Amino acid sequence: MAQSIKLSDEVMDVVRREAELQSRSIAGQLTHWARIGRAVEKTGRFDYRRIEQALGGKLSPDALSSDEQDVWFDAFAEAVTGPTAEEEAFFAERRKLGRGVGLDENGRLVRQEPKP
Repeated sequence: MAQSIKLSDEVMDVVRREAELQSRSIAGQLTHWARIGRAVEKTGRFDYRRIEQALGGKLSPDALSSDEQDVWFDAFAEAVTGPTAEEEAFFAERRKLGRGVGLDENGRLVRQEPKP
């Protein structure tokens, strides 16, 4: 049975590009990568739980294998590029109160008018 999933535009760009290079359909490329990922996890040299511990600050990334560090770094970079739910709430409150919400291209504080 076919299933629908949502993937970011960035992920889909990578999938499309790789699918074209490998002469696969998009579904075929995703299936191929899923099989590779499953095989890697089953080798015993790669443990995603350890990566999750490192992402949660419970394990040093230095304790990970080089393959695990690659995955950790990608997940870490993705996590720090966007705001957290708490940060979104913080800036929503600042916008509501008309306080500074960022800097413009010249480094000047940007304010948003308070909402009634």
